[in-house]
Amino acid sequence: MKIALGSDHAGFAGKTALVRALRRAGHRVIDAGPADGNRVDYPDFAAAVGRAVSAGRADRGVLVCGSGIGMAIAANKIRGVRAAVVWSEKTAGLAAAHNRANVLCLGGRLFRAPRLIRFVRIWLKTPFEAGRHVGRIDKIAALEKRARR
Repeated sequence: MKIALGSDHAGFAGKTALVRALRRAGHRVIDAGPADGNRVDYPDFAAAVGRAVSAGRADRGVLVCGSGIGMAIAANKIRGVRAAVVWSEKTAGLAAAHNRANVLCLGGRLFRAPRLIRFVRIWLKTPFEAGRHVGRIDKIAALEKRARR
């Protein structure tokens, strides 16, 4: 799977650990930056990862900032992105199973790297349940389509 990753300064260490772990697991990784832990603005990296997913250059995306919240808000402005903030193993699985989230947003100030890696692994291995959730995903897409007019 090809996965795009990005962060801000607060999520840089977590992103770096995730890049290594995902490459070791055999995934192709697009590191959308930043290149170091200096202060940056998270919307720039949320946009880069969101656009990679939206355009099909990446299958999924992972964003890490202080809380995950700012990244999710920014990434969800990109057409076709369903970004979810997760804070537990359970919410990581539900983001995939129920919401078919294609971008995962994580809190680098809230969790150490091993836990972030665990969240991503669960999200990647959990299949979308489809069924009753398909109609809901379709309704989200319709909201997005109307908002773009």
